[in-house]
Amino acid sequence: MNATRELQQAGQSLWLDNITRGILNDGTLARYIQDLAVSGLTSNPTIFHKAIDQSDLYDEAIALKAEAGQSGEDLFFNLAIEDLQRAADLFRPVHEATQGVDGWVSLEVSPLLAADAPATIKAAVALHRLAARANLYIKIPGTQAGLAAIEESIFRGVPINVTLLFSTDQYVDAASAYMRGIERRLNADLDPVVSSVASLFVSRWDVAANDQVSADLQNCLGIAMAKTAYEAYLELQASPRWRILADAGARHQRLLWASTGTKDPKASDTLYIQALAAPDTINTIPENTLLAFADHGHVAGVLSEDSGDAAQILAKFQQAGVNLDKLADQLLIEGTQSFEKSWKALLASISSKSKDLNKVKRSGTAK
Repeated sequence: MNATRELQQAGQSLWLDNITRGILNDGTLARYIQDLAVSGLTSNPTIFHKAIDQSDLYDEAIALKAEAGQSGEDLFFNLAIEDLQRAADLFRPVHEATQGVDGWVSLEVSPLLAADAPATIKAAVALHRLAARANLYIKIPGTQAGLAAIEESIFRGVPINVTLLFSTDQYVDAASAYMRGIERRLNADLDPVVSSVASLFVSRWDVAANDQVSADLQNCLGIAMAKTAYEAYLELQASPRWRILADAGARHQRLLWASTGTKDPKASDTLYIQALAAPDTINTIPENTLLAFADHGHVAGVLSEDSGDAAQILAKFQQAGVNLDKLADQLLIEGTQSFEKSWKALLASISSKSKDLNKVKRSGTAK
């Protein structure tokens, strides 16, 4: 049994943090599902920017959509949804076999809406309707405005992947927003089954803190933060508030580990995968990390329910002068800014390609 199957046996879902038209066209994604137990997929603006900017696989579709009068965000979302619909269809057997627990793909709203709750809600509803796939999440960041949008979107029946969470407090806020949405549905006599995941970003903690601490603490902060979030995750599921919702038929919001590709070349390329095996969670990983784990990874055990040594490790970071609360807020701001930057670069790339392809067409017509 390879390591990815071991994770599956341990109760963790393994999702691919990548999508390109290439892995859909050549059967790579189908092979990952069959051979490596990949049971879902996530995307973000950076992933799509790289996919579109660094290949010609989207050129024909861009040219056709531009000729039809599409541009900017509308053109991009139509491109992205075409890919994600195909991916969602590949994962449909998993989705059906797990009664909707697994087999999801994710599409992010425009990062430019991170501070605008009403616009985010409107976009979430519209994008989910346009995609027309039951196993497609809409990603909303865990900003202050995002929390309001998450609650309302859940209430309206839109499955949500809460993204850009870093601390346990941020995770608990996102989980509370999800529960408020479900509670409102129950009060309105609506079906309480609206799926959601909460994505906690891990490796960015270490990127931010490694230079501030001694070598023995490097690449330890992200895992420690994840352990505390996992303990809170289990406590929420055991809480009286959640038990009322569960008894009414609701499903809990699953915890997802994101940003689990190793950034430090001195560290193991499977560091965060091996450290964060845990039942009833998800790990979404970059393609190179997936292949590395399948090749030489192993599952030594699963996370402790009481966060293990996390408190001691976090205390050492605080003693070293790392302000964890301040850093969590900083990481959320930087993550939002990073996706906004990628978003603008993505739209600029699409605009440039549209113009270049139009020139080529006009030149060919002139001949």
